Amino acid sequence: MEHTLLLRGQGARSPCAGGSPAGCRPCREPWAEPPALLRRSQAGGAACSPRLQQGAFPEPAPEVDADEDGARRLLHDIGLSATFNRVCSTPLATGGRGLTCPPRTRFVARARCAGSAHTRRGAVGASTEPQRVPVPRPAPGMEAGDGKEETPLSSALSRFQLSEDYGFLLPNPLTELPAPYGPWMEIAHELPQLIASHRLRSRVHQMPQLSTRHLRGREELYLAHLVLSFITMGYLWQEGEEGTVKVLPRHLAVPFWEVSQALGLPPILSHADFVLANWRRKDPSGPLEIENLDPIISLPGGESLRGFILVTFLVEKAAVPGIKAIPQAIRAIRQLDKETLHQALQGLATAIGAMGKALQRMHDYVDPAVFYAVIRIFLSGWKDNPAMPDGLVYEGVSEEPMAFSGGSAAQSTVLHAFDELLGIRHSQESTAFLHRMRDYMPPPHRAFIEEIGRAPSLKQHVLCSGDARLRAAFNRCITALADFRSCHIAIVTKYIAVAKAKAGRAEVGGWAGRPPAALEAKGTGGSHIFSFLKSVRDTTRDGLISA
Repeated sequence: MEHTLLLRGQGARSPCAGGSPAGCRPCREPWAEPPALLRRSQAGGAACSPRLQQGAFPEPAPEVDADEDGARRLLHDIGLSATFNRVCSTPLATGGRGLTCPPRTRFVARARCAGSAHTRRGAVGASTEPQRVPVPRPAPGMEAGDGKEETPLSSALSRFQLSEDYGFLLPNPLTELPAPYGPWMEIAHELPQLIASHRLRSRVHQMPQLSTRHLRGREELYLAHLVLSFITMGYLWQEGEEGTVKVLPRHLAVPFWEVSQALGLPPILSHADFVLANWRRKDPSGPLEIENLDPIISLPGGESLRGFILVTFLVEKAAVPGIKAIPQAIRAIRQLDKETLHQALQGLATAIGAMGKALQRMHDYVDPAVFYAVIRIFLSGWKDNPAMPDGLVYEGVSEEPMAFSGGSAAQSTVLHAFDELLGIRHSQESTAFLHRMRDYMPPPHRAFIEEIGRAPSLKQHVLCSGDARLRAAFNRCITALADFRSCHIAIVTKYIAVAKAKAGRAEVGGWAGRPPAALEAKGTGGSHIFSFLKSVRDTTRDGLISA
């Protein structure tokens, strides 16, 4: 099938690079502004995620083609923000010009990334999982820790939009979008009240059609995705699982789709929205403690929802020293530096222990009855969900329904990265689910996991070293990770199994919640939750190295 570049509002067409839509090519910096993108293109472009080399995460190898460079120049000339140079959809009624594929076509974009072939399948009208988008290094000026003196560690992390201070969390997220997006922000800030009064759907229907072309930079895109994902979940589940809808209105669906495409995220609420980008300090100079934190956007659930978001935030924050230990450990393996490796493993084990202590705070801040009867439904997706068996039609994007999984702790990159480093091998069924959840992570974070997988085996290195001290440190990491997963099982038992036995209606802030029957045996991400959690805990224990 031949694909073409169509300049919306103009009649010109030109062949797409490599036989696939140039605007849908996987290797993009979706948050870069046009001048930076053009400079990068002229200098040789950017390839997919970098390979681990001696002691560092190096620059990607150059890769560029004339058609791609020409397409970028053309986009710049017509004033289309390069923020959306990957969007491929049917013509959108946003009032702006853009990049589109012929209506209702399917495409397969192939690219060779980091030495291996992969296929990214997306389609207008396709009911599929999110598109896998390998990502190059961040655009200039977007590196985590920008403004500080860069160290080898910060350089290694910033290539994957990670921070020495915040890990996978978005550092100091924006809390307001530019003035043109005031209608979105007004609805988002009133969500709990609008849902409780059953007025959200009518407000969404009155919402103006806003173009996404005025969004600039990664931070604005993440806030837009956060806002639109929360509005979408409220719109879908306002009337509970008996009152779902089949179509997401155009003026919500189209911008949500465009922003999702720009970030490489699915058009649904994910862990990246719910936790990573959804926090602010009350006192800007105060500490990162629950008393000084609030979510930016909320849903029904009151203080329990606030606690659920912020305790999960603290788990992510506690993981930061362990995340920093990963490139340190890999560098030490390559340099045969036993002392540094031992220190990195100690740091990893300590961080996992701190994550468990943070997770225990869930008992102090979240009411099980409110979580089970009120909060869970708003995290539910429309894939493998009996309440929405046909999925959801995104009006203006596709005439066919699409299916996406709901928010899940399995969408956090932290444990995936630790599993990859420690060589944990889960069952085939659990691995399939975990890999599907990676599609809901920001692409740079997913690329970080993949880079760890290409590094030398830590477990094999420890085994071959014959060093008892390294073996003990490695086993402490495994034990700490298994203990964390046991803690998670205990929390899920209390908040789902025990809460189910006591289930009734729960009311918070005027919204009366009924426990969702479709989620009785499953997590919000779609897993058979207890068998899944026990399986991954047991296979973690199997990773211990015997003396």
